[in-house]
Parts: sequence; C-alpha cells; structure tokens
Amino acid sequence: MEHEHSKQAIAARLSGAPSVSYLRDWVYGGIDGAVTTFAIVAGVVGAELSSRVVLILGIANLVADGFSMAASNYSGTKTEHEEQAQLRAIEERHIAAVPDGEREEIRQIFRGKGFRGQDLERAVDVITADRDRWVDTMLAEEYGLPKAVRSPLKAAASTFVSFVLCGAVPLVPFLVESPATFQVSIVMTAMVFFLIGSTKSGWSPVSWWRSGAETMAIGLGAAALAFLIGHGLKTLV
Repeated sequence: MEHEHSKQAIAARLSGAPSVSYLRDWVYGGIDGAVTTFAIVAGVVGAELSSRVVLILGIANLVADGFSMAASNYSGTKTEHEEQAQLRAIEERHIAAVPDGEREEIRQIFRGKGFRGQDLERAVDVITADRDRWVDTMLAEEYGLPKAVRSPLKAAASTFVSFVLCGAVPLVPFLVESPATFQVSIVMTAMVFFLIGSTKSGWSPVSWWRSGAETMAIGLGAAALAFLIGHGLKTLV
C-alpha cells in the first residue's frame, strides 16, 4: 500500500498542504535536453563535420536552449498563479455582490454529486459559512483548478537541471574522444531515454519497460530525422 490508513496517519497526511509534483518538469526537461542535443550531434555527424563543431553547437544548445526552456516554464507556471488569483478575485466579488446566486451554484454542484434534501442544504451551509472554503470550492468545481500550484522557480530549476544533465550525455564521447564516438553517443543517449521513461513509470500505470521503450523510440526517432537532414544538406550545400 502507498499510504498508511490508520486514523493517525490519515489525519497527519491530510493536515498538511497538498503535495506538489515537479515530475513533469524533470521529464520534460530531460527528454528535450537529450533530444535536442543528440539531434545536433546527429545532424553534424550526418553532415560529416568535425567533433569540435559537435561540442561547440552542443554546449551552446545546453546553455541557451536549457535557459530558454526554463524561462518559458517559469512564465507558464507563473501564469497559472496569475489565473488562479484573477479567478479568486472574481469569485470573491460575486460572493459579495450576489451571495444567493453563488449559494445556488454550490447547491447545484452538490446536487450533481448526489446530495439531496437536508444533506444538500447542510453541505451548502457548511461550505458557505467560511469565505475561503467557499471560494476554494468554486475554483475547484467551477473552473477545475487544483488547490496547490507548482512554484514557478522550482519548476524552472527542475527543467533546466534536467535539461543540462540529460542533454550533456550525447556530448560525453566527443569530450573524451572515445573510439566509435558517434556509435557510443547513440547507445548512451538511448540509455538516457530509456531511463527517463522507465523512471516516470513509477507514477504511471504503464509498465517500466514499455514506458522506457516508448520514450527511447520517440527520442531516437527525432535524432534519426536530424541525421537524415544533416546528411541531405551535406549533399546539397
């Protein structure tokens, strides 16, 4: 079982703030970092350019694209906060201006959940007795907003760190100048894709091997496309 179900354990778990997961930021940054960096590697190798060009373009991508993704994630997550604040202000204004109408909204919401008669009226009274609880209920039920929103800074940092760590893997063979450099880079990058996919399966009903294989196929497919483009441009330019 994922949780204890004694009264004490349940009370302790529910008394704290809702947990927030940054898994999507880690997965998003890791996959994109490995895909874009290996796509550069594959494209440069396909064009038959030097290892130095691979390193220059790859490192530039790690810094610039990683920062760009982190900044975009920061802005997007901050927008979620702003949207929630805006909708909260709207609901608070409506409750102050038309409380009976807002009570009727609560009534209809809980009628849709199966409450009837005195149980329904009691639920409406309990919820509307506290302004914050009233607004929180409207935000969740009317707008579908979560109670907890991810931190923009933590989301951005997770994306950037994951991007750089996973994106650096395809470049390692070129840094150490190993034999069969490109082939080693392919294997290492495939392992990163599989590791990302199999790790995220811990929060998914999909099996670890299937999730890993799916992520690896997506990443290597993007890399193969970049290699073909680089090889094609070499013959044209």
